[in-house]
Amino acid sequence: MCDEKELYVEETPWDKLKEECGVIGVYAPGQKDIARLVYFGLHSLQHRGQESAGIASNKNGKIQYYKEMGLVQEVFNDEIIERLQGDISIGHVRYSTTGESYVANAMPLVVYHKGGSLALAHNGNLVNAKEIRDELQDNGVIFQTSIDSEVIASLIARFSRNQCIEEAIVDTAKIIRGAYALVITFGDKLIGVRDPNGIRPLCIGKLDNGYVLASESCAFSVMGAEFVRDVEAGEMVVIENNQITSTRYDNQAKKAACTFEYVYFSRPDSVVDGKNVYLARRNAGIILAKEHPVDADLVIAVPDSGTVAAIGYSQESGIPFGEGLIKNRYVGRTFIQPDQRMRELSVKLKLNVLKENIKGKRIIMVDDSIVRGTTSGKIVNMLKEAGAKEVHIRVSSPPVMNSCYFGIDTPSSRHLIAANHTSEEIGKIVGADSLGYLSVEGLIEAIGLPEDELCAACFNGQYPMEVPKTGNKYVFEKE
Repeated sequence: MCDEKELYVEETPWDKLKEECGVIGVYAPGQKDIARLVYFGLHSLQHRGQESAGIASNKNGKIQYYKEMGLVQEVFNDEIIERLQGDISIGHVRYSTTGESYVANAMPLVVYHKGGSLALAHNGNLVNAKEIRDELQDNGVIFQTSIDSEVIASLIARFSRNQCIEEAIVDTAKIIRGAYALVITFGDKLIGVRDPNGIRPLCIGKLDNGYVLASESCAFSVMGAEFVRDVEAGEMVVIENNQITSTRYDNQAKKAACTFEYVYFSRPDSVVDGKNVYLARRNAGIILAKEHPVDADLVIAVPDSGTVAAIGYSQESGIPFGEGLIKNRYVGRTFIQPDQRMRELSVKLKLNVLKENIKGKRIIMVDDSIVRGTTSGKIVNMLKEAGAKEVHIRVSSPPVMNSCYFGIDTPSSRHLIAANHTSEEIGKIVGADSLGYLSVEGLIEAIGLPEDELCAACFNGQYPMEVPKTGNKYVFEKE
């Protein structure tokens, strides 16, 4: 167990707590070093969160854990991993928004209660966490963090006083609303839960002597696991005695998988809800070229998430694809930097222009999305300073018009450039010679899932559930 010497922030800006993270769990009784397997899996999910990392291991119901701020390889070493022995292990990588970056909010969360020790890792965001939290506090519950994941853990612990852990999780799921993919270990069980809309991804892999749960299938390769299937929306899977038991706790909600997983967040070699992310991004580039053609000399990408769409654009347009921007592999994603000042500085640290390729040429620059617009403007300026004759921006997703309440770090609409300006205005603001966005219809076609099984609320404002400013009250018996 490790001491966590960080300041606690009492005032919590709940409207800013948006979590897009990576979770993983391994069930492999008798296998040595499963914490190391989780460590490798977290490396594969590092793109989902770069602020903190943690691993909790369960040995006969007793849980040891370690979590700290930083990248996976910075947080863990051989000595720490050797101490995390167990038959079940879960892990988490996290990013958050401004003001919420401290170790107390890192996961997994470990809760000690009457029924035993429980460790939980959560990817997603609840829309009614504040209301539930307030009522729990009114009933004497004390919270140690400012994350909604602790609300989930507290509810499970509360319900499990008088019933089994599975029933406690189901009762918790009846109260919480929003997006969540949960990996939980309790007793001799590894449990995975996906929200009723299936907004956040979670999938199952098979080891020779056990199972893996992970946010993305890309983690399975390095772990030696074989992809089995996705956890379904509204499903809880319990792995015990080397068998999987499935419970559909909600069959009523409409499936609404997050389109932004395909646009940006998931790794290209992952399969999410049966659709390969690489193919979805390439298809998006192909359709983008049909919707917004332009005469140019070279197609380049904003690496890395724009690369596959740029290849598709080049393929469809017949304009050669080449490198124009070189990425520094040791700098993280600028989109998920927790501070705007750091985000802007990271652009220059992250990208450098390959002048020999772009000088004197008309460039099509393909990016996956434009959120605030600050990054795009800086890149266009870098390209033109390096001698690009023209820079035409093509975006392989629609304009981001609305805030996400379910975990993607899109800010309030007043900070979303597309919510306040037309495409033509945005093009002028960022200094591009032209700007074209993929249509919502084009994105849905590129992904290949039915429109009514996808959440595109950040693009079209059609949320899969009510997103109230104030929520309902939930009644609990006082102690």
